[in-house]
Amino acid sequence: MKYPKEYLDEIKTRLKVSSVVSKTVNLKKRGKEFLGLSPFKNEKTPSFTVNDEKEFYHCFATSEHGNIFDFVMKTQNLRFGEAVKYLANLAGMQPYMFSKQDEEREKKWKEYALIFNKYVDFYHEELLKNENLNVAREYLKGRSLSKDQVKKFKIGYIEKNPNFFEELNKEFSTQSLLDTGLFYLDEKKNTYLERFRGRLIFPINNISGQPIALGGRIIEKSDFLAKYINSPETNFFKKGSNLYNLDQARKLSNKLDNIYLVEGYMDVVGLSKSGIENVVANLGTSLTDKQILTLNQFFDDIIICFDGDESGYKAALRAAENSIKELRPEKQISFLFLPDGEDPDSYVNKNSKNFFIDFTKQSKISIHQFIFSHYKKQTENNPSSMAIFEKKLRSIANTIKDDFIKKYVLEYFLEKIAELTPHSNQNKKNYNYKKTIKTLDSTKKIFKDSQSLTGVELKEYSLLYLMINNLSLIQENLHLLENIKIFTEMNKQIFDLIIEKLKTGEKLTSNELNIDFQILERINKFAPIKNIFENKSKDEYEVIELLEDISRDLMNYDLEHRIQELESKFSKDLSEATFNQLKELKKKQNIN
Repeated sequence: MKYPKEYLDEIKTRLKVSSVVSKTVNLKKRGKEFLGLSPFKNEKTPSFTVNDEKEFYHCFATSEHGNIFDFVMKTQNLRFGEAVKYLANLAGMQPYMFSKQDEEREKKWKEYALIFNKYVDFYHEELLKNENLNVAREYLKGRSLSKDQVKKFKIGYIEKNPNFFEELNKEFSTQSLLDTGLFYLDEKKNTYLERFRGRLIFPINNISGQPIALGGRIIEKSDFLAKYINSPETNFFKKGSNLYNLDQARKLSNKLDNIYLVEGYMDVVGLSKSGIENVVANLGTSLTDKQILTLNQFFDDIIICFDGDESGYKAALRAAENSIKELRPEKQISFLFLPDGEDPDSYVNKNSKNFFIDFTKQSKISIHQFIFSHYKKQTENNPSSMAIFEKKLRSIANTIKDDFIKKYVLEYFLEKIAELTPHSNQNKKNYNYKKTIKTLDSTKKIFKDSQSLTGVELKEYSLLYLMINNLSLIQENLHLLENIKIFTEMNKQIFDLIIEKLKTGEKLTSNELNIDFQILERINKFAPIKNIFENKSKDEYEVIELLEDISRDLMNYDLEHRIQELESKFSKDLSEATFNQLKELKKKQNIN
């Protein structure tokens, strides 16, 4: 369902772009524009501009561009509908209701949020002011938490026999209270109980800062109660989609590239107390794809730091196997292992913020290194065990969604396995590792040499490699190569030569192309795609799919190049015509 244009226009009329952006970015007036540091990139020189007259923002560092709806969606990780509701509220407008179902859900959400706000506020104030809660306050004092920290995270405490249900029941229906997960029915006693009684409570907020669930921790020893519990899932809270403290930590993404992911609420609070604010906690479940993707929207390096005990190690291994599939070329997932018996809170407490940061730099390991190291420890030096070892690592690598990352992680695994079997170097003819080792050595050299090449050049080499080695197939699918722009002059000449000869309709071999040997050697050397086909049969559908991918990437490079030229022009003339051209190209970029 679409919002009416009139409704969206009314929001834009009531809100200046600068007034919305300034809630996130510190803006300074410069002529008709405002200037500030980019919220999308860590930078020291301002490259982010806002123009109220033309109703847009533009980031020259990242090419991000849009209106107030785009800005809120990107900086607050909201869907379009959520951004509209947020801005409508900011503009003093009523939310737009699409149907009775939408209206009913909105009504339930408002009631849900109101109950949580009352509940969190009440028990937070109780902890701060109730003289009978010395046990809770002494516990917090023992954890070196100040009153300011308690206020910052709005920590509360619920006594063992609370009676706040009756108070809330005067204003809200029993069913509405049960729907929050804060209460449940004890059928034996036929009474409603508070789920978090006898516990410290930590509000779990959505990304906008609204409490939607609680985490609870007992403070007295118990043989039958879990140390930590979380709210059950509700219509408005899904454990696998949320992270504790993300609403605060994400605000640091324009200053810091990394984020610590820890196990517990006290770890987050403890690190914050020591001055480490870029930290979140998962909610007692295995790390999910959704949580990794959410963190990747704000940070480039996720550092997973669980407790230094056996359960913390097992949790780290589960996190590694669950999250490696989301690895991307521009993102990292690292692991930091603490000494036995330590957790992040205790370790920073004993040392210092600077010590912990230095320890992170020196001791963190990449996700693929951790996985290899773990399974290596489980492997014996015999063919059967090594075969199981390799099979396991291959299966993990094959879950990675990005093809280039998958390729290099797999080759890392295989190279490390080859190092464990030195006897294979003496008798290579009897081992299947021979081709693999050659491929790995070749890949390492190519990777080293290719550092001097641009991404577009490597794509061009891959395209030429595909064309030269699949001439008949390319001849039947020349339409896929229409509108492709080759940027490198030498590569363009080869590309044009092949296309010209294929258009004659004659059947050709690669030798009949008469391409200089040195050029062919360079294409073979620097085409990243070569290693995908080197030791396997070529499937026509796979070749076409790769051809389409490379063609699309090259067209996008061309588009990006044209966008950069227009952005440079736009930064000088700020004309409506240039802006409209830029807008059209941005639309094409989004479609592609």
